[in-house]
Amino acid sequence: TMSVKAFKLVSAVEREMLMGDKNYINIECIECCGKNLYIGTNDCFIYHFLLDEKISTSGKITFAASKQLHKYLGLKKPVSELKAASALTRLLVLCDNTITLVNMMNLEPVPTGARIKGAVTFTLNENPVSGDPFCVEVCIISVKRRTIQMFMVFEDRVQIVKEVFTPEQPCAVAVDGYYLCLALTTQYIILNYNTGVSQDLFPYCSDEKRPIVKRIGRQEFLLAGPGGLGMFATVDGISQRAPVHWSENVIGAALCFPYVVALDDEFITVHSMLDQQQKQTLPFKEGHILQDFEGKVIVATNKGVYILVPLPLEKQIQDLLASHRVEEALVLAKGARRNIPKEKFQVMYKRILQQAGFIQFAQLQFLEAKELFRSGQLDVRELISLYPFLLPTSSSFIRSHPPLHEYADLNQLTQGDQEKMTKCKRFLMSYLNEVRSTEVANGYKEDIDTALLKLYAEANHESLLDLLVSENFCLLTDSAAWLEKHKKYFALGLLYHYNGQDAAALQLWVKIVDGDIQDSTRSDLYEYIVDFLTFCSDQDLVWKYSEWVLQKNEEVGVQIFTKRPLEEQEKKINPDDIISCLNRYPKARVKYLEHLVLERKIEKEKYHTHLAVLYLEAILQFRSVTTDNCTETTELLLKLRSLLQKSDLYRIHFILDKIQGTDLHMESAILYGKLEEHEKALHILVHELKDFRAAEEYCIWNSESRDAQYRRRLFHMLLSVYLNPGTSDCALVMAAVDLLNKHAAEFDAALVLQVVPDSWSVQLLSPFLAGAVRQSIHTKRMTQAALGLAQAENLIYKHEKVKQKGTPILLSDKKVCQVCQNPFCEPVFVRYPNGGMVHTHCAANRHLNSNMTHHSSSSSNQT
Repeated sequence: TMSVKAFKLVSAVEREMLMGDKNYINIECIECCGKNLYIGTNDCFIYHFLLDEKISTSGKITFAASKQLHKYLGLKKPVSELKAASALTRLLVLCDNTITLVNMMNLEPVPTGARIKGAVTFTLNENPVSGDPFCVEVCIISVKRRTIQMFMVFEDRVQIVKEVFTPEQPCAVAVDGYYLCLALTTQYIILNYNTGVSQDLFPYCSDEKRPIVKRIGRQEFLLAGPGGLGMFATVDGISQRAPVHWSENVIGAALCFPYVVALDDEFITVHSMLDQQQKQTLPFKEGHILQDFEGKVIVATNKGVYILVPLPLEKQIQDLLASHRVEEALVLAKGARRNIPKEKFQVMYKRILQQAGFIQFAQLQFLEAKELFRSGQLDVRELISLYPFLLPTSSSFIRSHPPLHEYADLNQLTQGDQEKMTKCKRFLMSYLNEVRSTEVANGYKEDIDTALLKLYAEANHESLLDLLVSENFCLLTDSAAWLEKHKKYFALGLLYHYNGQDAAALQLWVKIVDGDIQDSTRSDLYEYIVDFLTFCSDQDLVWKYSEWVLQKNEEVGVQIFTKRPLEEQEKKINPDDIISCLNRYPKARVKYLEHLVLERKIEKEKYHTHLAVLYLEAILQFRSVTTDNCTETTELLLKLRSLLQKSDLYRIHFILDKIQGTDLHMESAILYGKLEEHEKALHILVHELKDFRAAEEYCIWNSESRDAQYRRRLFHMLLSVYLNPGTSDCALVMAAVDLLNKHAAEFDAALVLQVVPDSWSVQLLSPFLAGAVRQSIHTKRMTQAALGLAQAENLIYKHEKVKQKGTPILLSDKKVCQVCQNPFCEPVFVRYPNGGMVHTHCAANRHLNSNMTHHSSSSSNQT
């Protein structure tokens, strides 16, 4: 067991004050009530002292006892027990089996001579049931065998309330409400004297040693159990606390929260009720009384009286912390809650938790430290301030006074051990990262985030970048200097960007890419800068770095213009300015124009023409170098053809002039097609290129959004190019046959049969003829079906019309109008669907009447 200095033993009444030189006088019993100390002796005297507590400047407590008076009871028997009833200003004195009532101040017996006879021992009920403030409840063990008696004692009279018989002879008793805790001859029991219900606790032999029964709180008792155990028991007969280990021969016990104090023939021992450990041992010989009075613990020998003065709990806790006994200190602090006002306790307890946290931290018990810091709501700057240079220079933080720990800084704490230092830094990183988004960080966010940034940078930690790209409160000046010191230039750029200083960020990053400064954080930093400029809303910066970006890589660099957010492209940067900027970068210029024309689909002639010209020039450039069609040329040709085919916005004649004299026949054909000069186009495809498939496709794409007639005209035109009277080319004849057989539906069969040479066999054209006949029959049948449907529809309409005519209506001058009840004078009327007839003017008036019913309005609409 580890010792705690919980109590000091201070002398209160010296033997000379009591007995002078009369050596035969012994102290039998004591009672203390406030400052009044009463002592009963073996020669039938009662002494009354006033105790005065004094605290010296050094904090030492002493007691000065001044004797008031003494009184002889005249029985020549020892005074065996004294109990004060301060509400009645009475002292109950047990002497010679009789309890006498005497005045507390002058020790005179009450005039009525009220007394209780036949008492072996007695106790007061500290949790009385009567509710009368001018009455005390007294329980006695009677001289009658196996009998307990309950009395009510008033100022000058006594009254018996109850007599209870016990299964064995009782030898000690304590009371709480209706419950008696009794030590019998062989066991302890709880007995409810109101209901008579009893409950056995545990066996105990009173012949071998003196039993102890002590009420220690509401419905709870402390008993001397077998094997030297101090046992706790409630009135329900259960134990809510673990027992304490005493020596076998305990004489007395007392409670001074949170300690249980016990006396044996050599020592006073102090155990904690919170963890049952023995905390202190005080040598004390010849002691025979140990009692607590309203929190004051008094011990006595036969000759002198001493007080056990408890050290303040805070002092005890601080002593425990000083010797790094964190668990015990916390247990004691929690236990102190009931003795200290709530607000004061909370302040004290938080501070203790924080101190404990630093003790655990210094021992590298980081999990425990974190929990204690969190529970103690530590100002996190206390922890940061241990690490040199982590708090920003602008921080106003001053460490707690008195200090929470004994360390100047981390170097002292780790004594220069680098491994320990690294562990501490890792802990602070994780702790700050956890608390930065919680309540704890309120008001200190700059200090926390700046410290975190410094730790990350120093440790080369990947979270540094995460911190800088998310919401943070890192202070610019401090953080910038630190990042520069640790050569974290990319991160420094992020810090500048977060603080709205994009120009400074870009300047740094460009230096890294150019190799002026070294930082390998990002291998793709050039692409990162391009991306950054793409989304940068500061146009001046974009223009400033556009040259640099394009010089490094035209095709990637141009993304700063092509991948910009659309709303910004449309409002802010003029495409013409970009194109003129890109004049020195041909690849980038082409990419940008493709972006305008193909992605954004801007319908401006100049962009479409410009792009077509650039494609054309590039193709011709490649062609001038080599005659082979390399992949780049092929790709450009496909792009040019696609643009010429799909766009209607470029200047056709301008492009045609540029193509003239080159071998770009397909492109010429497309351009003639755009000019509706289809014969020229088809002539080029058939005779120059001899690309019959391309000629077919030409007919298809040129008639895509036109009617069937236009398409048919194009196919007939192609056929006549193939079958030109002057051609005897076998390949053209075969192409014509293939065309007819493959696209039978696109031709007018009658016209075709007029055009084809007579020498062709039916077999040669059989697929065409079959297709043409099938198409003709299909058309005829579809027409018949359409006609049939139209006739059926017409019949339905006729039927409806006949139905609408309905039955004839006869009108005579005998019929009357439903509205005005007058007969009809002329053959003009209005008829409602329900068959009723009215004058036309009546119907009109009724229709105009704003008060007419819904029914009449609806019916008049249906006439």
